[in-house]
Amino acid sequence: MRRSMSDTPSSPSLAPVHLGQQSALPASPKEAVLDYVPNPRAKSLYLVRFAAPEFTSLCPVTGQPDFAHLVIDYAPGETIVESKSLKLFLGSFRNHNGFHEDVTVGIGQRLFDEMKPHWLRIGGYWYPRGGIPIDVFWQSGAAPEGLWVPDQGVQGYRGRG
Repeated sequence: MRRSMSDTPSSPSLAPVHLGQQSALPASPKEAVLDYVPNPRAKSLYLVRFAAPEFTSLCPVTGQPDFAHLVIDYAPGETIVESKSLKLFLGSFRNHNGFHEDVTVGIGQRLFDEMKPHWLRIGGYWYPRGGIPIDVFWQSGAAPEGLWVPDQGVQGYRGRG
């Protein structure tokens, strides 16, 4: 099943556009198409984690690159996000101007709105610019009862020493 931001839940199912195909990096996050496929374990409560330790976007003021370690955890519902399309979506932020808060929360909300998991959280561990590291966290609500949710495992920025 493929859904873009303009698709609605009542849209017909479409085949993934990236899986098994050569795909160019989207010019922007809005142009990126995320592919979703049926969850093979839809009746099980489990957690999926994606880590993107080399995520980049651009500062909307200076145009300089910002770097982050993103960790996305979710408890799938009827669909799971296809990892190649997620990689291309995240890569599309390389040329995107956005504050850390907008980028991190926007990624989490888009995945949650399109995929409709039971639960989703994202941690954006941003490297310092101007001497201040900014960590941004968003989640869709309380984790479902019985879901094992491990620590994201990313240490806060400590600098040198």
